[in-house]
Amino acid sequence: MQKEAVFTNLIREHQGLLYKVTSIYTDNKEDQEDLFQEVVFQLWKYFDSFRNDAKITTWMYRVAMNTSITFIKKKKRRPDSVSVAEVFINESDTNDEVFEERLRLLYQHLKHLNTLEKGLIFLLLEGKSYNEIAQITGLSASNVGTKISRVKKKLKTNMTNK
Repeated sequence: MQKEAVFTNLIREHQGLLYKVTSIYTDNKEDQEDLFQEVVFQLWKYFDSFRNDAKITTWMYRVAMNTSITFIKKKKRRPDSVSVAEVFINESDTNDEVFEERLRLLYQHLKHLNTLEKGLIFLLLEGKSYNEIAQITGLSASNVGTKISRVKKKLKTNMTNK
């Protein structure tokens, strides 16, 4: 019972982190909810294997992102999947129209990035250092820096050309 209480508190405390990851990798509310449940299931499944080598949030990001990537691969194999409106934008709690428009534009362009690029930019926007991103993704810190630099350049080019 103790393990379940600790896990439940952990999920409750960090559910915002999980919702952010799932919103980046899904196009609609139903898929986001399915992915969220799958991430929580995977976290529970591997909860005993967490060794405290890294921060608990680093481990959670890693599991959430790997689960999301697997979810995307499975979804691409289903021919009946349809892309819908961005969920994250609809849940924005700000009333600043300029900010909302910029955020909508950013997320529109993020949808066109590949899976790794989305994850890297998401973690950067979350305020993670290159070392933390490296731990989460399994890349080296210098490789993270190089890839993020390329993604920033790609986003800048795409956003200024439209």
